[in-house]
Amino acid sequence: MPLFGNRFSPKKPPARKASSISNSLNLDRATQQLEFGREYGSVKLTLDQQEYKFQNGKWILESGAAGAHQRELQKLKKSHLNLKEENNMLKLKIEILLDMLSESTCEGHLQQQEIESLHSVVSKDRGKKR
Repeated sequence: MPLFGNRFSPKKPPARKASSISNSLNLDRATQQLEFGREYGSVKLTLDQQEYKFQNGKWILESGAAGAHQRELQKLKKSHLNLKEENNMLKLKIEILLDMLSESTCEGHLQQQEIESLHSVVSKDRGKKR
């Protein structure tokens, strides 16, 4: 038995069977997205016979009358916010229209003064010619 003459040669492992990931490539896109995509659905939690749903970074009560009230409250808050934004937009439009009205009124007064001054110049010229 030579001490340093033999080299270590392990046995080769048997060939592996096809993995499930390579089989998943045969799935259609919708199934792949459902199985491996980032769309996990909503997270739900049940505590003391009440179901909570994690939505937009907040836990929302889903089951029971309190859940219905909470959903209604959120709808009302959203509606309130939309109405406030619409009200602000309408106030801005009114302010712009008032500015436009005051500008046109001012221009009208200036034009009226210019017309009156031209009438006085014309009447003076007629008086001198006679």
